[in-house]
Amino acid sequence: MRCLIIDDEPLAIDLLEDNLKRVDKLQLVGSCRNAAQAMQLLQEQPVDLIFCDIQMPGVSGLQLVKSLPQKPLVIFVTAYQEFAIDGFELDVVDYLLKPVAFDRFLKACNKAITIFENNKRLAEVSAPAPAEKPRKFLFVYADYNLIKLSHGDITYIEGLKDYVKLNARGLSKPILSRITIKALEEQLPADQFFRVHKSFIVNIDHVRSIRKGRIKVADAEVPYTDNYKDAISRMTGKEQ
Repeated sequence: MRCLIIDDEPLAIDLLEDNLKRVDKLQLVGSCRNAAQAMQLLQEQPVDLIFCDIQMPGVSGLQLVKSLPQKPLVIFVTAYQEFAIDGFELDVVDYLLKPVAFDRFLKACNKAITIFENNKRLAEVSAPAPAEKPRKFLFVYADYNLIKLSHGDITYIEGLKDYVKLNARGLSKPILSRITIKALEEQLPADQFFRVHKSFIVNIDHVRSIRKGRIKVADAEVPYTDNYKDAISRMTGKEQ
């Protein structure tokens, strides 16, 4: 099982990492200090099990888990017993109180491993499930909040190295979120959003006109380059 640790306390992370090394069938793929780092890692690689603190700056562990569209198995590890009911309402595997004895930690891990292996066996023998209804929105992390944006409201996206700037209808200013443009592109429907430049993605629903090297999107203009002329052809249905 591929595991992720999310905790804002370095000592807590160190202890969890040491405990994980002692458990067969568990592989640590990363440790994050906050929800923003965790969201980015979850968008970039698969994770089967999360060990998550609850009280963290900005977005709490409860808020993070609630926001995940495809939730891995979750074990909450926290110093606060009063959140136990909220945690179990999210159908988590277990709820561990700090400081966690290794035998209690191992019991929670074995429970997660059993659930994971049972789910895997069921998936192998079950008939293919009906395709999920495509989502028409996404969540992005900005200013210590998870912000929900409808696909239809997004006009265009600009990539700024490890960040993206999302322009959308109804916003007083663009949203700046820490995620690469490539990772965000993979979350968007390919028949609606088109990469027309290494740093720009446009929503076809808001494209007004195209001329050599420039695309009019809503009230703005964005560049496109010949490297992405195939995307322009797909978007317009005409050869470039």
